[in-house]
Amino acid sequence: MNRGFLRSQAGFTYIAALLMVVIMGIMLGMVGETWKRIMQRDREEELLFRGKQIMDAIQRFSTVPGHPATSLGDLRFLYEADPRFLERRRYLRKNYLDPITGKEWLIIKDPAKGITGVASSSEQEPLKKSNFPEEFKDFEGKAKYKDWQFVNRPPGQQPQPGRQQLPGQQQLPGQQQLPGQQQQMRTTH
Repeated sequence: MNRGFLRSQAGFTYIAALLMVVIMGIMLGMVGETWKRIMQRDREEELLFRGKQIMDAIQRFSTVPGHPATSLGDLRFLYEADPRFLERRRYLRKNYLDPITGKEWLIIKDPAKGITGVASSSEQEPLKKSNFPEEFKDFEGKAKYKDWQFVNRPPGQQPQPGRQQLPGQQQLPGQQQLPGQQQQMRTTH
């Protein structure tokens, strides 16, 4: 056999193998991006589900038939036990964490009503920008997940200014707002 011919074949095989590795890397990168989007969409769906569950639980806690309206002071009363009753009464099956961050929710409080809702603490931009269910129409066009606020409001009531609070923080009446805690105004379109 001709040695020059074998050398040129070996070089061609090496280049072909490198080209295949590059093509496979590009394809795996595309699959990874697609998988990332699929996972983010799943987390968005879970965020809407969990937010709705907590919003409904706050509504049920606040309006127990035969009892005066009560403000919610701690989210754990929704999934552990309502301290107003002797029997164990729960409004959530379990403690739902924020599915976007995997951490506790930002608490939205109204000074007169206690906890009125929750929001994600994520600064990430959502994939879903429109086509929300009617109860979440005010989420349309929001730039961050933390702008998706799941607030319990009686039907027809306009949004009230609320205060976001990190989990575990308590503000006593008359206590000044700390830096980093900001007033949030929600508007409906």
